[in-house]
Formats: sequence, C-alpha cells, structure tokens
Amino acid sequence: MSTTPVVVDDSAVEQTFEDSRPANWWHLPVTTTVLGLLALVLFGLRGIPGVESVYVLARESDLNPFGIVPERVTLPSMGGAIGFALLALLASAGLWVLQHRSARPPARLRLALLIVFAVAWVLTFMTWVISQRTLDVTTLLQATIVLAVPLAFGALSGVLSERAGVINIAIEGQLLFGAFGATLIGSLAGNVWIGLLSAPFMAMVMGALLALFAVGYHVQQIIVGVVLNVLAIGVTSFFFGTVMRDNPGVFNSPMRLPTLRIPLLADIPVIGRMLFEQNILVYLMWIIVAGLTVALFRTRWGLRVRAVGEHPKAADTVGIAVNLTRWKNVLLGSAVAGLGGATLTIGTGVAFGEEMSAGKGYIALAAMILGRYHPVGALLAALTFAFADSLQLRLGTMTASEGGVSIPGDFLLMLPYIVALFAVAGVVGRVRVPAADGQPYIKQ
Repeated sequence: MSTTPVVVDDSAVEQTFEDSRPANWWHLPVTTTVLGLLALVLFGLRGIPGVESVYVLARESDLNPFGIVPERVTLPSMGGAIGFALLALLASAGLWVLQHRSARPPARLRLALLIVFAVAWVLTFMTWVISQRTLDVTTLLQATIVLAVPLAFGALSGVLSERAGVINIAIEGQLLFGAFGATLIGSLAGNVWIGLLSAPFMAMVMGALLALFAVGYHVQQIIVGVVLNVLAIGVTSFFFGTVMRDNPGVFNSPMRLPTLRIPLLADIPVIGRMLFEQNILVYLMWIIVAGLTVALFRTRWGLRVRAVGEHPKAADTVGIAVNLTRWKNVLLGSAVAGLGGATLTIGTGVAFGEEMSAGKGYIALAAMILGRYHPVGALLAALTFAFADSLQLRLGTMTASEGGVSIPGDFLLMLPYIVALFAVAGVVGRVRVPAADGQPYIKQ
C-alpha cells in the first residue's frame, strides 16, 4: 500500500480585503441628480416670478415665548424654490463623492444626505406649488399623523407575520374587516369604545384564515393573501348592500373617537397639535411601535420569533413550537391591523363604505418593506406615504383658487402611490428578507 506524502506549506499568509466599488454604485447619485435637476428646472426656473409663498408655523394661542418660532415664513416663490433645489443638488453631489470614494460608505452619512435631499426636494415642490397662497404647516402635519395610523398599523401587522416567516399579503382585508367590525358592532351597541374593541377581533378572522391555510395546510402564502383580500371585499360589500345601507341608523351609524388633548404640550408650535391633540388610536400607535421594538429585539419572545422566521428547523431543534409561534404572530398581527381599520371609520367619524380601505393595505406592505421589517422603520415609511397623501389632499383644495399653480386632480391622487413606487424601488433590492419568509415548515 502506497502513501501519498503530505506537503505542508508554512509560508506566511496575508489576508487581503477587496475595496472595489459595486457595479451599480452610481445608481443612487444619478437618481438624485436627475430629480434635483428636474426640481430646479420645473419648480425653480419655471416658477412664477414676483410672487410669494407663505408658510404658517405658529398661532397666537400657541406656547411660543419671545416668538422663537415665527408665525409666518414668507419666501419668494421662484427664488425660494431655486434655493431649495440647489440644496438638493448639493446633497446629491455629496452622495457622488461618498459613493465614489468608498466601496462601503458610512450608512449614517449616506442616510443623512438622503434626508437632506428629500427634505430640500419636497420644499422645492411645496414652495413652487403654493405660489400666491398660504400653507398651514401644523394642519398639514396633523393630518399626516391621522393618515399614517392605518398604514403604520398595517405595516406592523406585516412585520409581526413576516418576522415569523409568514407572508402577509392580506393586510388589505384585515384593515377592511377592522373598519367593518368597528362600525357594525359599535353601531349595534351604540358605543364607540365597544366598536374600537371589536375591530381587532373582526380582523383576527382574516388572520385565522391566513394562518389556517398558510401554516396549517401549507398553501402558497401570496395566493392565500390575495384570495383573502378579495373575500374581505366580497363579504363586507354583501353586508353593506343588504343590511347596513338599508338601515344605517342601526347598523352603520357614523361615530368618532374623542380627541384627547394634552394641555401645554398641545400648545407647542408646529408639533404640538400633531403629537398631543389626537385620538387614542394615534397614542396607541406610538406605544405599540415602541413596545414591539423592545419585544422583538430585547426579549426572549422576540428572539424566538426571529429564529422561527430565519431558521425554523434550528428553532424546532431547541424546542420552539414553530407553527404555533407562526399562528400566534399572524393572529397578533391581524389584531394590530384591525386597529388600523378602526381608524378609517370611528377614528375619522365616517360611516363604513364599500372598499374603503382603497389600497392602503398594499401601501402598508410597501411601508413594511421600506422599513426593513423593523417597527420603527415601518412607522417612518408610513409617515412618508401619509405626508404625500396629506399634501395631495391639501393641494386639492388649493387648485380651485385663482392664480398660482394649478395641478390636475388626477395627478394629485396618484401622488402617494408615485412616492411609494419610487421609495420601494430605491431600496427593495438591498432589503434583507427573513430567510424562511414564505416557506412552510413541516416537522420531521
């Protein structure tokens, strides 16, 4: 029997790091540069000369000692838009330098430059569009918070489900069932608080069906979610047409949660009424985001949930009930989405209407992806989309005024979805999805 000699090479080994830029390093700077140039040309150079844009920041009744926050800020429409556009282009130039010099640019610095660019770009557009008009910033921001609540709760529902490995396309149906249950049961009971408590349980019906088919029967999860959305539309439309519309006083009475105003804090200029003069659903949104952030990333429960979503077989090996964890998270997520659905009816004081969720579940899904499956990120993304929605509603009331800039109403309706498209398209390729997301687990 022959043996093969083993040659041992004990020469020094040097560890090298490749510092080459990725091939697509220029995509982000090019995008921001093109958008900045468009803002400069369309909103700045083609603006209306000789007119002003007015931003109302504070009121006489606000808690504003020594007038620290000016009541009004008046800018020349054309000059102000050009200045903000140049600031956006300056931030874009910073991105060029950052992306060109480093293969792995500091994430915080890049994020800061992106925020500066986004804020400057939005201010360019707003300064141009409110030429010869006045915009109340406090009212705009207060409406933004209200519009963000269903999106935030829907996105949090997605975070809870998908962190455990279940794709939740059924957010739209959960929002719709929550709105339906809040109005129907609240009207029957004659109590808005009972309606609020009913919304999560009604939405859990959608969650139970999603968990039953996706976790229990291992059906393709995206298909199940789409089917459940269609089912929710059909069921609520049937009851609306046969019961609620014929006797709205009993089954579809418009009710509204009371506004809870926190003294002194609500009098702070700009942000006071936005944060401290809202209904209970807004305050619950902040609490749930903070609670879920701590629970998912600082507790044993959160570690188990993330383990189930990343490596279910390993989680099962250490004694975690994978499918039971997924069931619980889907049900909990649907209950959270139900609170968002309640915002559409009793949160705003309107009666239930057919398909009143109007695609908000899909925008919430985009907010979840943009927020990188993190509660705080999902909230910030929801606020971004809600700001676009609030702005289009405010601008819609301005277009009928004489003078100034007039934007077609159809384009304004498209604005939130355009923002969602650009936002998700810009980061979706770099978002890390939970490894076992959408994969059914069959215990061996």
